Amino acid sequence: MRFNGNGFTGWRWENRFHPLKGEHAVNPVLYLEYESINEASRIQKEIVGSGALSFAPIDELRASRARELEAKLILSSAIRGWNLSENVIFEKNLSAAEGIEFGYSVGVSRPLGGLASGRSCHFCRENFAAGLEGYGGLGSSIERTLSETRHFVAPVLAWHVTARTTLKVSTAFGVTDASDRYLLRIGYAYELPLGGRR
Repeated sequence: MRFNGNGFTGWRWENRFHPLKGEHAVNPVLYLEYESINEASRIQKEIVGSGALSFAPIDELRASRARELEAKLILSSAIRGWNLSENVIFEKNLSAAEGIEFGYSVGVSRPLGGLASGRSCHFCRENFAAGLEGYGGLGSSIERTLSETRHFVAPVLAWHVTARTTLKVSTAFGVTDASDRYLLRIGYAYELPLGGRR
């Protein structure tokens, strides 16, 4: 594929709400995101709906704006050192009459080390986790079909650089005809302490 342009594609605002304090057998998190992007964005944080990304020239896609609202119910559990998580995703494009698109992700991971040693160490085994994820689209409220939906399986490696920052890398493999063959994801997250919580 030849190079056909680049540029700023927009911004996102994410919020996570923990309705329950402390640890429970299942820990729910409510996630809300608003984004204002153009269709030239190639970031695929979540896979929702159906159909592949458009590969029209970036200059053409940049002219098409999208304002989207996304909600997720995230459920996680810790079982004998393993972390299990399940997400149900709902996404609405506020700029077009596309209905509500649905998606999912499931994952399992485990720290590579035991309990923290108590000393400051960025490269200790307990700061790394490895796992496996599966995710994909589940159609929309308009197209109630699983044909042309994209689904992926991905090994994941995460590094908890500090108590508030995480670097995550994964290579996903498409498992349906509509899926991209490979998907490389690199993510860096920083959590802001709000409301006096640490």
